[in-house]
Amino acid sequence: MTLRPVNRDDIPHFHAVMMAAGMDPRSSWSRTTPADLERSLFSPGSGGFLALGGRGEAVGCVGYRPDGEHTLTLNKLATRPDARGTGLGRALVWQVEHVARAGGYGRVLLAVSQFNLDVLPFYEKLGYVVSGDTYAHANPSSPPPVVLVKPISAPLSEGRGAGGEGSRPQPTEDTT
Repeated sequence: MTLRPVNRDDIPHFHAVMMAAGMDPRSSWSRTTPADLERSLFSPGSGGFLALGGRGEAVGCVGYRPDGEHTLTLNKLATRPDARGTGLGRALVWQVEHVARAGGYGRVLLAVSQFNLDVLPFYEKLGYVVSGDTYAHANPSSPPPVVLVKPISAPLSEGRGAGGEGSRPQPTEDTT
């Protein structure tokens, strides 16, 4: 698998992966449009990654955005069902954690829909813990999500800049 930063031309592929992920239709996730993705992935400081399979097809995605000075929020993590169990989800989460570290953020926060609670053990294995934080981007027409956080240690040699080109990780090969 190849992981690379998302660009605007990737929005249809990113959206297709999200829709193929199998989220409960009651979730606001299933109502996400390509225009929503463009706003989310390309607002200041935001970004994401697209995972490509061996034939160049999109098989996974993740987004991130800053939420205040100390928090980078991970969002829109999705993998196609046939790519699960390969380490792809973990690799996508690690890419966002790398952005947080490089940007000097103190933690990564994510929200899990009440309709997708079976993913909690996945995040807990990666070091995320349930928090009492409120998710700033919760859809008011959906039940409140479960918020998880993970502290991130920033390298001393790198400063803020999670959204700038200099802070984006280089494309990587995920061999898991």
